Amino acid sequence: MIEIVVDAVSEVLNIKRADIEDAPTFGARLDTDYILRMAKMNGGVKILLDIDSVLTDEEIAVLDKAA
Repeated sequence: MIEIVVDAVSEVLNIKRADIEDAPTFGARLDTDYILRMAKMNGGVKILLDIDSVLTDEEIAVLDKAA
């Protein structure tokens, strides 16, 4: 188990299931494993993160050694 501390939260939203879509393919140049889905809201797009994929196993190992 790992905790992640953030320095700010810009907004907390309630998103309707109907507004959530699969993330588009951005091509092979971008690593999008951390993107779970996308939500279209109020003329904009919100990226929904897969929090379990934000950090790689290697990054978690480095953090574990630093603790």
